[in-house]
Amino acid sequence: MSEFNLANQKFLLNCQYGTDNLERATIMFILATSASKTSETAVFISSNATDLCVRGALDGLVAKGYEPLADLVAQYQANGGLIWVCPVCVKAKGLAQEDLLPGVEIAGAPRTTAYLASGARLLA
Repeated sequence: MSEFNLANQKFLLNCQYGTDNLERATIMFILATSASKTSETAVFISSNATDLCVRGALDGLVAKGYEPLADLVAQYQANGGLIWVCPVCVKAKGLAQEDLLPGVEIAGAPRTTAYLASGARLLA
């Protein structure tokens, strides 16, 4: 098997699951954390996952058999990973920027589509 050079790659992950499917949310951040070790990586948060971006929301969230979600998100951000949350979802949930975790940005379709157009690959 050949090795791939991931140093100049970019990845985008779309996370829609929150506490409604904690296992899927956790797996998404496992993928994101792994990708962010070698590559520029962004996670676009929408739907139920928006609740995960609220300050304190990650405390104690652990899918059975997995690492705590708060630890994965912290590792991801420490690797330089970006988290963008859907502005429509933020508004629908009555949230504002100050309600969100440090480092989480409100950014919608224009930002994510521009990121993809710049060469990012979508991981699902």
